[in-house]
Amino acid sequence: MVKFSQLNTNQKAAVIDDSPHIRVIAGAGSGKTRVLTMRIAYLIEQKDVRPYHILAITFTNKAAREMKNRINDMLGDRGTGCWISTIHSLCMRILYEDIGALNYPKNFTIVDADDQRQILKEAYKEIGLDKKEYPYGSVLDYIANNKYMNVDPQKAMEYSYGEIRIINKAKVYAYYDKRLKQLYALDFDDLILFTTRLFQLFPNILEKWAKKFHYIHVDEFQDIDKEQYKLIRQLSSYHDNVYVVGDPDQTIYTWRGADVNIIVNFDKDFKDTKTIILNQNYRSTNNILSGANSLIKNNKARVDKELFSKNGDGSKIIHKTCMSELSEANYVANQIIKLHGDGYNYRDIAVLYRANYLSRDIEKVLIENRIAYVIYGGLRFYERMEVKDILSYLRMITRADDLAFIRIINTPRRAIGPKTIEAIQAMATERNMSMYEVVKSGLYPKNRETFENFVRMVEKWREDLKGNDLELLLQEVLDDSGYRTMLEKEGETERLENVKSLLDDIKQYSEDYPDSSLDEYLQMISLYTDRASEEVGDAVSLCTIHSAKGLEFDCVFVIGLSEGIFPSERTLAEGQKGLEEERRLAYVAYTRAKKLLYLTESNSFSYVIQAAKLPSRFIKEIDEDYIDNVDERPQSFRSAIFDEDIVIRDQRKEKPKDDVYRNGDAVIHKIYGEGIVIGIDNGVLQVAFPHPHGIKKILASHPSIRKKGSQDYS
Repeated sequence: MVKFSQLNTNQKAAVIDDSPHIRVIAGAGSGKTRVLTMRIAYLIEQKDVRPYHILAITFTNKAAREMKNRINDMLGDRGTGCWISTIHSLCMRILYEDIGALNYPKNFTIVDADDQRQILKEAYKEIGLDKKEYPYGSVLDYIANNKYMNVDPQKAMEYSYGEIRIINKAKVYAYYDKRLKQLYALDFDDLILFTTRLFQLFPNILEKWAKKFHYIHVDEFQDIDKEQYKLIRQLSSYHDNVYVVGDPDQTIYTWRGADVNIIVNFDKDFKDTKTIILNQNYRSTNNILSGANSLIKNNKARVDKELFSKNGDGSKIIHKTCMSELSEANYVANQIIKLHGDGYNYRDIAVLYRANYLSRDIEKVLIENRIAYVIYGGLRFYERMEVKDILSYLRMITRADDLAFIRIINTPRRAIGPKTIEAIQAMATERNMSMYEVVKSGLYPKNRETFENFVRMVEKWREDLKGNDLELLLQEVLDDSGYRTMLEKEGETERLENVKSLLDDIKQYSEDYPDSSLDEYLQMISLYTDRASEEVGDAVSLCTIHSAKGLEFDCVFVIGLSEGIFPSERTLAEGQKGLEEERRLAYVAYTRAKKLLYLTESNSFSYVIQAAKLPSRFIKEIDEDYIDNVDERPQSFRSAIFDEDIVIRDQRKEKPKDDVYRNGDAVIHKIYGEGIVIGIDNGVLQVAFPHPHGIKKILASHPSIRKKGSQDYS
């Protein structure tokens, strides 16, 4: 039975309104699932609509199950028979019945993610590609984008314009498309594309299905894409009853096709639309909501609403400025310890971040403080493929163990196949040598030039390691190995960010432990990965903001709130559209918090954005009435950041006579670029480099620095 007493005024209006076109703008935590399920129960119970004439499209299978259970609780068996499913499940049912019109059998196969990877594996073997150079995810995105743009494999090849990487992707697309047709198989994108094509080509089939659904409901309407919207319009073409629920302020999936304009302009496509706003939040306190409101008002592509709560004002949002990423992580850990002492369970606490690489310092500090944590929807930092690759390269310098050798000898691709690796492994076992020693000794006769180049590269790094400049060494590894170039060519932004974060990590380690070795660094990382593997129960959640959509926690920390990081540089390059997407993401992050919200950022230099960090505009845009700023950075913070007392140590090396330094000399450093000598003290140069590096102290004998115009002796 529908109990209207459970609803507020706007919720009740959203349940009982009889308008044919209804748009419910449901703010964060406003009870939209309750409204949607009661709406369906109301139609069945009080409007005597047959359940099988009601369609409800949800975003996830979990949401569909929850809606079915709630309707069953209200109506019992009377509610059985509603079409409640994800849009992919709906398309599957339609195609099982009518795909024969497209000359496909009714028992067609649906390929899942594992099946797709297997087909790509076959394609790579036939074409001769390496999955590390062409990650499966990237190629599958390429295929999906072409499908949605109605670009077949032949056209995709024409659009490659001779670019070898695009040509190879187009070849994989052609193989993939041919293989699916051979198997009479569809992937998840095909389920929607085939259904809209079916309806377009066969109006009689469309009419059959459109007549079936008298009432169409769509949940999470802000997240649908244009092809899904096309399907909804096709299905509503007969009875013309469409009820959509969503929040333009929470459109955060544009990178996978979601279009905020679909919900914003819904009333233009469906005339006489009734818009009902659910603005009472049942989750958060008013300070959190008011702060989020003041932020999101800066967006233009939205439907205006003002969230409020009856949960009281609560604590103000806390903004903390820290001097480094590590001190930021320590601050978060200390606050978590205090919160746990105050009675909060770890599971009540979440740390959210814009990009996966930002989890590195938080993970380390939580491990050091024995605070249990889980990575929600992702991998721990040191378990990520690119991080393990680079750590294996570093192990080649110190240990050259077989596991490291096997992992990186063909990454980036060097035409070293599995049979070659097996042969070297057998030879190493027979002679009681390491695999690296086998190729270094020239015992393996094939691929001689490739292995000689590889050995020469590793030995060069070993020689450079004597200077104990780990930061410079890692830069050399990334450049000499071609690993950085590989990621850049593929456009693997997230993986590249993780590699740059590892660079920040080793830089921090060198500053904290200036006399430590590379081997000690690798041992420290091994300890972190070992401790992190322990089973956890009550645990802090670490996740990207995208993964946090739909979740809620008593206490939320949003870290890394710096310009270029959040909002991210690449989305800022998209202009106003990209900025508004980022602001919506911040809005989603802030509204995950029920009681306490912490926003943190740091002053330090970041290799990821190649600049010193400044506070995010998403902090400044919060009305000052709702936020407490702790340790705000001083006006002269730049000088505080750059007056670093870092001496880069190295064993003395003989230099050319023309490299006798004097004040005012122009110099060139391998990492920091051009600078001016402003002081010399006992063989240590004080050099002023341009923003963002500032003043550095470097030994005059260090191989990374030379006088501008002198020969490169390093």
